[in-house]
Amino acid sequence: MENRRYNITILRPYSYPVIPKKRKKGGGAELYHADKKTKEAIAEAVEKCADDTRGQVCYICTQAVHWKTKEGLVRMCACRGTAGFVHVSCLAEQAKILVAEAEENNLDFKVQNEKWKRWYSCSLCEQDYHGVVRCALGWACWKTYVGRPESDWTHGAAMTELGLGLSAVRRYEDALSVGEAELATLRRFVDSKDNILSVQSNLACTYELLGRSNEALSLRQEVYSGRLKLEGEEHIYTLNAANNYATSLQILERFKEAKSLMRKTVPKARRVLGEAHEITLGMRQNYAMSLYQDPASTLDDLREAVTTLEETERTMRRVFGGAHPTTVNLGRGLRNARAALATREAGEN
Repeated sequence: MENRRYNITILRPYSYPVIPKKRKKGGGAELYHADKKTKEAIAEAVEKCADDTRGQVCYICTQAVHWKTKEGLVRMCACRGTAGFVHVSCLAEQAKILVAEAEENNLDFKVQNEKWKRWYSCSLCEQDYHGVVRCALGWACWKTYVGRPESDWTHGAAMTELGLGLSAVRRYEDALSVGEAELATLRRFVDSKDNILSVQSNLACTYELLGRSNEALSLRQEVYSGRLKLEGEEHIYTLNAANNYATSLQILERFKEAKSLMRKTVPKARRVLGEAHEITLGMRQNYAMSLYQDPASTLDDLREAVTTLEETERTMRRVFGGAHPTTVNLGRGLRNARAALATREAGEN
């Protein structure tokens, strides 16, 4: 079955002010479990990447085998050629140091969020890790901050990373449990609306992946409305929420509403974020797929869908590479759109 979605489950940053908090030393069963799962996830990622990484060295420590953990290399970002090979443990240590420096220097939350990006994105290509590498980083992140108090921003942000990592390897029930626990924690501490909307956005994606499409739509509509009120229609978080809301409309075959929303927001994304931004590309893909999947589509609609997908694929290949899951997914949609167009043209003739 064709994957019709282009979900973007970003927005892990917690916009807390930087307030020094007491640390409690991690330990006990929870830390032991996190450590065990981290090792298992790293081993799986290394095995999965073995063919790609043979004969390479880590761009951080310059060794093929990690000096302490003895783990091998991974690479699941958008790097190509000989770039981007790395140990998960090196990535985790780098992220841990950067976040600690930001905390110790009481830097504002925007700077902290930039440092936090090293927990999920490559510093070379600036694209997110995916698949088993994303899962391994999620567990490593959770292991690092599981001992922090629940009120500490890093504890909640690490839960987000863990949930997204589990989703990356299709462990959706586990991701749902993490997301629901995180949302309950935020509400217990009467957290900011911004953080709650971020977690709800990721929860909605998990609902959808579990086939709970109506629940996903309801939550995404709530998130989109919340973002409009909180940040306005041209903020990146609002544009992301609009794209995800359109995805849910499309999955429930409410194509007219999905197309209307995308026609309104795609120009804003292109202007504010640029043509090559992940959200802009996702919007254009969603719009095109709503065009050709709509039973009421005209011949001109199908031609517009194919043209839009061809343009988007070229940009994706340049940004992500041809082997990236995002590009591969769009390629399937493009083939289906071309087939739909060919069938319609044959019927017209």
